[in-house]
Amino acid sequence: MRRRVWGTAVVLALLSAAVTVPATAATAATTATAESPAVAEGHSLPSAPAKKQPLPLARHFDNTAVSDDARPGEADFDGSGGSLSAQDLTAAGWTPGRSLTVQGARLAWPRRAAGEPDNVRADGQSVRVGGRGDALAFLVAGTGGDRGDAGARRCRDHERAEARRVEHGRGPGTDWSAPEAEQCAAASGTGVVRYTNGSRSSYRLTASDWRGGPLATKAVALPHINTPGGQLTEKARLYVVTVPLVQGREVASVELPRNPDLHVFALSVRADARGWTGSWAASTSGYTAVGPWTDRTLRLVVHTSAGGPRVRIRLDNTFAAAPVRIGSATVAVQASGANPRSAPVPLSFGGAAGTEIPAGAQAFSDPLAFDVPADANLLVSFHLPGTVTAAPLHSLAVQTSYVSTPGDHAGDGTPDAYTSTITNWPLLTGVDVGGGPGSVVLLGDSITDGEKSTRDANRRWPDVLAARLLNQSVVPRYGVLNHGISANRVVSDRYTGDGVSTDTGGVSALHRLDRDLLAQTSARTVVVFQGVNDVRWGASAEQVVAGLREIADRARGRGLRVLVATIAPCEGEARCTAAVDAERVAVNQWIRSGDGSGFDGVLDFDEVLRDPERPARILPAYDSGDHLHPGDVGLAALAESVDLRLL
Repeated sequence: MRRRVWGTAVVLALLSAAVTVPATAATAATTATAESPAVAEGHSLPSAPAKKQPLPLARHFDNTAVSDDARPGEADFDGSGGSLSAQDLTAAGWTPGRSLTVQGARLAWPRRAAGEPDNVRADGQSVRVGGRGDALAFLVAGTGGDRGDAGARRCRDHERAEARRVEHGRGPGTDWSAPEAEQCAAASGTGVVRYTNGSRSSYRLTASDWRGGPLATKAVALPHINTPGGQLTEKARLYVVTVPLVQGREVASVELPRNPDLHVFALSVRADARGWTGSWAASTSGYTAVGPWTDRTLRLVVHTSAGGPRVRIRLDNTFAAAPVRIGSATVAVQASGANPRSAPVPLSFGGAAGTEIPAGAQAFSDPLAFDVPADANLLVSFHLPGTVTAAPLHSLAVQTSYVSTPGDHAGDGTPDAYTSTITNWPLLTGVDVGGGPGSVVLLGDSITDGEKSTRDANRRWPDVLAARLLNQSVVPRYGVLNHGISANRVVSDRYTGDGVSTDTGGVSALHRLDRDLLAQTSARTVVVFQGVNDVRWGASAEQVVAGLREIADRARGRGLRVLVATIAPCEGEARCTAAVDAERVAVNQWIRSGDGSGFDGVLDFDEVLRDPERPARILPAYDSGDHLHPGDVGLAALAESVDLRLL
């Protein structure tokens, strides 16, 4: 059993891209993107003079990653003649000099033509970088996997085997040793951040392999790899990795790690979200066929938690292979259905009415003076002028939204053009409001997502929790961000993270943590309520515990407060056998024990929902009828049980 637990923890740590974990004895050999203990504890390293004159990153470029399809020999990214296709990058919207926003960080794809140096192999170079924020963001890829076609084939074979395990409902495999997995997983090293006050801090940067790294955490995947011998139909990956900064200090320069297999294309300081509170959010749960929609307007209904005098929205093209064009967008308070209370107010993007979002990137609208009421429904409308056949979306909205007849109807003050309905949220992932004390993120599965709650009634337990916060004055009235995904798991992916799929169970909590927690607007606390789907589909308690430990370590390493909820009972549901319940109980025992878990508090949702006379099942009054999901009454009981002072 000890061998099984160790293998799982190692594979999880290696296959999660760019995670932040303290270097414990169990993870020291495989830690990805971990800050030094000095940074984790909010301290910096002793002051020391810079040894090198910092230069802009482009002045350090010494490697060529991109080639024209007609001239593949002009680039050699990995030392074996492999390179990225310039045509594939253009098709994805990643054109030279293009500004990209990923995980809230603005990064520019190098303004270089195919065949020109466009990245730096990390070797301790001193890079001029400025600004204050919560994190440094790197656009990176590793070439540290097995060199050559044989090594790449082995990485791909392992990836396919993992995908098959996911398709058949099994957890990640344990047949690879740690060194073998590490060859495909990443290239890493430790660097230094220098601040304008003379202090410095260290960071650990890990770049997943451009051919064998996980698709679930990539920023973009390209369909080909160029080689001198011809083009290969194989995915090339690029990653965005963030590492924490000392809060409140202004960055002067960054010293890169020393590892020539770690390639840096761009880096910047991610500005913190001061002045904003997340009011509504939804995780991208998959990339599925839609419509098709040609010249249509979507009018999506979302429910706010916190209110404020300003608003901005976030649109994400996560998991996509091509850009999506937004022609225009508006916001309004809902009266009923697709009918606004008053004329919708136009949003802008960099001063323009619309924007194009490259594959894997996101777009924030400009701040708009707009009175957003708390605990109310908004109508967010945006026009899609092109043809959209597939889109990233949140599948289980438990909310009716609307699709128009052809034309730009974002500004319509009547519902007449909105003749079709949908029950998911495509592209829209966030609504932020001005001011406020920050947000609480609820990381969960279908129970958090609102499965079995009444449609269009906003009776998910996060909605009830948000209402409780609004109606009290003991603690700040935080925004509540619902990042539940139906069918989601802690340690294995339901959706592989690339391509059109019918599965909308999302990538694992570990793989989506950077996007759905660490990059969320003004996040201060996370509540983790997951694990039942893992044990229902064959994961052991030890695997779930390892995953929960990693979530706690990574979140606390970024200064977040972390609460964990026990797993609810589910006897009577087809997969909730006695053996499954034994694993569930073991996870809950570990959570309650606080045995080195790294959590700041426990919410005992198992105790809230269970039948005292039959603890393996939900109390009948709370059961929706499927014995797995609470109904409206049970969801309200969860929210009412939360000690708000823990948040």
